[in-house]
Amino acid sequence: MNLLFVADPIESFVIYKDTTFAMMREAQARGHRISVCEPRDLHWSAHSARSAGLVTGAVRDIILTGERPQWFRSVQSGSERRRAALRDFDAVLMRKDPPFDSEFFYCTHLLSQAEREGARVFNKPQALREHSEKLAILEFEQFIAPTLVTRREADVRAFHAEHRDIILKPLDGMGGMGIFRVGADGLNLGSIIDTLNQGGTRTLMVQKFLPEIAEGDKRVLIIDGEPVPFCLARIPQGGEVRGNLAAGGKGVAEPVTEADMATARAIGRELAPRGLLLIGLDIIGTRVTEINVTSPTCFQEINDQMQCNVAALFIDALERAVNT
Repeated sequence: MNLLFVADPIESFVIYKDTTFAMMREAQARGHRISVCEPRDLHWSAHSARSAGLVTGAVRDIILTGERPQWFRSVQSGSERRRAALRDFDAVLMRKDPPFDSEFFYCTHLLSQAEREGARVFNKPQALREHSEKLAILEFEQFIAPTLVTRREADVRAFHAEHRDIILKPLDGMGGMGIFRVGADGLNLGSIIDTLNQGGTRTLMVQKFLPEIAEGDKRVLIIDGEPVPFCLARIPQGGEVRGNLAAGGKGVAEPVTEADMATARAIGRELAPRGLLLIGLDIIGTRVTEINVTSPTCFQEINDQMQCNVAALFIDALERAVNT
């Protein structure tokens, strides 16, 4: 297959832990060809009524070398790129990291146009738009902790009065950014609300604090509706409340519990048919806190600790999807 990865600049990859790199490595090992571009490289134009517009990318064709620090080489020389229509690839993999900002949103619209022209895009761009990583959990109320989504300070204060120990976070955060815990004393609650909702102009999420975070914020991966048998528990360190690896959490791979497996299967059965080939559930205790669909990670940590080749499971699923 010819695969196009739409991603952050590949020069920025930290390859010993990067999931997109793991996908590329597995794909190349099977003989698939790899090209890359960034969202900013996508382009659409129609110059006249007689010329059909196509979504194209200024792409680099790359070969992984298996060596560091220069872990890839480009077929094109220097800064050269070739212009290619996305529909000419067997699969386009949208792997741009969050945040889901306006530019990410516009990129998904270009990818949807590419689909109309015949491209196969994973995860499906419409599904990316419709499943906010914070708000997607609202569809699965039976699996989540007490949760509030609001702009109103009074709502937050009422939620705190009821639950006493709460977590507040922005809807567009990533890697643990902007997450606050407020205990029973309510210390700094007003200031935190002001910071997050910016005078009532921005919506925030509030959730009951789950003490099971001490055992880790588990990343459970779902590939084509089926949970991977191992997860990565991201355990807070040094008095932190956040388990995110980007916030200093320690990643410990472990078997997925029966309860989490049942939850992941139930959610996967609903979401995979919508075009979400890869999903990352965040689970604390037995409660789902987020559903990650933009660029789920943790392939390499699970493989390194449990010898479970998650990238192989993913490429298996991608090959099946392309061939159906």
